[in-house]
Amino acid sequence: MERQRIGFVGLGAMGGPMAANLLRKGFAVRGCDLSPQARADFAAAGGEAVAEPAAAAEGAALLLLAVATAEQARSVLDAALPVLPAGSTVVLHATVPPDFARSLGAALAESGHPFLDAPISGGRRKAEAGELVIMASGSEAAFAAAQPALEAMAAKIYRLGAEPGIASTVKMINQHLAGVHIAAACEAMALGVRAGADASVLYEVISQSAGNSWMFTNRVPHILARDFTPLSAVEIFVKDLGIVLDAGRGLRFPLPIAAAAHQLFLAAAAAGLGREDDSAVVKVYERLAGIVVEGRSTG
Repeated sequence: MERQRIGFVGLGAMGGPMAANLLRKGFAVRGCDLSPQARADFAAAGGEAVAEPAAAAEGAALLLLAVATAEQARSVLDAALPVLPAGSTVVLHATVPPDFARSLGAALAESGHPFLDAPISGGRRKAEAGELVIMASGSEAAFAAAQPALEAMAAKIYRLGAEPGIASTVKMINQHLAGVHIAAACEAMALGVRAGADASVLYEVISQSAGNSWMFTNRVPHILARDFTPLSAVEIFVKDLGIVLDAGRGLRFPLPIAAAAHQLFLAAAAAGLGREDDSAVVKVYERLAGIVVEGRSTG
């Protein structure tokens, strides 16, 4: 049985591994990215690399978008829809405002393209392992078309409803918690070091105690190793917590904890750390307190 031809736009830290997993599972994938290096890496993995979204969409039964923002998604679709075959399904993996997902679903319904609102979670390592969590909502036709590809990239797929926007709402709440937990982990580790605790010992104890979180055990090792290579950048949480706060304003719902975390990510971005790993928020505290949160050398 012939596999779907897939157009995949966005071959970055998450999209590149996702598209590579599709290749490994036997899908014919045409991948698009602005970055020549990302295209070269995808071609080396056995995919067909192109520079324009329209080239990725041409002849595709499924168009997957792993871009960063709603604006990027809109730009890609403006270029891709004129050549995307009628009836082909669009899947959006970006974290976007729920209202945007709803409006995009309505627009794609008018153009005859089933749409799946399908944000992802798990980070780059889970993307590489094909073990992402995918939160998805959309029509039965969209689910049916996308299911085989989703299964190639994810360990868990949540079917959250028939309407776009539901999945983006759930992802928004996930990002609320993720951003707050990163900010809290950075603050707590910096406080501990400023108070005289050994950073490595502090990490070991907290990671086995009630104060632990997934983000604490995942991000604090980046800090201890002083490795701020962006697996997820500071700017991502400037955007995602901004989505959370915009939703709160619209609902007249107070979000003081999310707002405080957002200010920390904004401070990090203002300090020139926007493209570093999101754990670089710790540097805001380090610069204020004159400390370095660093693990013991094993060399």
